Amino acid sequence: MNSRKNFLKTLNHQQPDRVVVDLGATPVTGIHVLMIEQLREHFGLERKPVRVTEPYQMLGEVEEDLMDAMGVDVVGISPPSDMFGHRLENWKDYRTPWEQDVLVPGSFNVTVDEKGDTLMYPQGDLTVPPCAKMPKAAYFFDALNRQGILEESALDPEDNVEEFTLMSAEDVDYWKIAVQEAHATGRGLIANFGGTGIGDIALVPALNLKAPRGIRDVADWYMSTLMRPEYLHYIFDRQTDIALENLKIAKDATGDLVDAVYICGTDFGTQGSSFCSVETFNELYAPYYQKMNNWIHENTRWKTFKHSCGAVEPFMESFIEAGFDIINPVQINASGMDPVRLKEKYGDRLVFWGGGVDTQQVLPFGSPAEVREHVLRECEILAPGGGFVFNTVHNIQANVPIANVVAMLEAIRQFG
Repeated sequence: MNSRKNFLKTLNHQQPDRVVVDLGATPVTGIHVLMIEQLREHFGLERKPVRVTEPYQMLGEVEEDLMDAMGVDVVGISPPSDMFGHRLENWKDYRTPWEQDVLVPGSFNVTVDEKGDTLMYPQGDLTVPPCAKMPKAAYFFDALNRQGILEESALDPEDNVEEFTLMSAEDVDYWKIAVQEAHATGRGLIANFGGTGIGDIALVPALNLKAPRGIRDVADWYMSTLMRPEYLHYIFDRQTDIALENLKIAKDATGDLVDAVYICGTDFGTQGSSFCSVETFNELYAPYYQKMNNWIHENTRWKTFKHSCGAVEPFMESFIEAGFDIINPVQINASGMDPVRLKEKYGDRLVFWGGGVDTQQVLPFGSPAEVREHVLRECEILAPGGGFVFNTVHNIQANVPIANVVAMLEAIRQFG
């Protein structure tokens, strides 16, 4: 049985002949470029610079030879431009602050300030203020606040919609080719068409815009859920209308080749609590998710993917009612996220995409033996009956011991 058949069985809560594995298919299930380089070396693959496909988190491309070596069953496709507005083309050499040689998009431009911090610019335009910063000792970027002082009387919700646009003819051509090439690999396929992330705090600063208007500060955005709900409803309503048009375009361009779609990365959980109440979720966010999910389920065979870190067990029923088929990252070390309880209560209605290994303590700081034992235990809990795609709890970061990642991969094969 090949990867795609296993993947489809998993998504439909049928028992596959082995656990389906994703390592690198989405911006929340990826691998840092430094770790990819080490994995390629470990498996004796061709030594070459890794492409930085998501520079915000410095995630790298997992090429097909590495997918084969790791036993990966799922391939992902992201929009033709990254978080900073760089078109993913005309690749060029770049040496990172940790002295790794990588490839970056042609419009990728950075400077280094007097503190040694690396500054990123929207669309690579050095004539405008930087939109993100990588501190000297860090391995990924943080968004910079480019919002001015808010004048309540001058606020126009249309300003927070300017980054949501219809797909261009060039975009459609990109999706047609990318989906056909991905489908030819024989792996399951998840596509991130973009524009569907209602309230995603990573998107609020609009890192791809040279001079974003509206509410762009994270604190002001969260306060607006209570202070300016009508403002956010307007944004979400307009964004949803545009998203639905783009989903129709994407369906026409890709047909039935896509298996799952990445809808949203909005986090609702903290380590021990939540960012809002379930009631706020149901009032402010759910109607728009539901509208997109309903259209997808009525017009395609795609399964829909919802990412939310943290203690989100209280939201699970609402996620299901909003039409989501998949939840990620299944943060098993957060409050109330006991995998046994999650599987028993929601395992027949939600696909758990993640939860295979704790990335806060076990993977980075445990021994290989502890990693192996932990992975086997999580698979034993989550895999029976299908509905489980193995992935780490969020991206694999830089400087995780390579021996621990190898132990994880060996445990997956052992569980089989």
